[in-house]
Amino acid sequence: MEWTPEKVDELTRLWDSGIPTAEIGRLMGCTKNTVIGKVHRLGLTPRKVMAPKPQAPRLLELKGPVCCWPIGHPGTPEFRFCGAPAAPGKPYCAEHVAVAYIKQRPQRERAA
Repeated sequence: MEWTPEKVDELTRLWDSGIPTAEIGRLMGCTKNTVIGKVHRLGLTPRKVMAPKPQAPRLLELKGPVCCWPIGHPGTPEFRFCGAPAAPGKPYCAEHVAVAYIKQRPQRERAA
């Protein structure tokens, strides 16, 4: 890629606005590594590296009697389990027990 003064200005503007390097590469028609190399050679201000979010505990990692109600969609970063104290003898907290278990009606009412 030929770095014209206009492209350098555009790279600097995009970099300063906080756009991810892969997105800058897509916008400018080059690779992420090309962007990173040019940013390094230009001596642009390094960005802070964000610490990764701690992952929600997996079901097997939950300790003690805690609510195992799934929250979110499996496979997404937001997926987790409730983790609140479980109701005695149940795998869920009182709030989720109310949703998960339906009281059976007496036999006569079911036959009608």
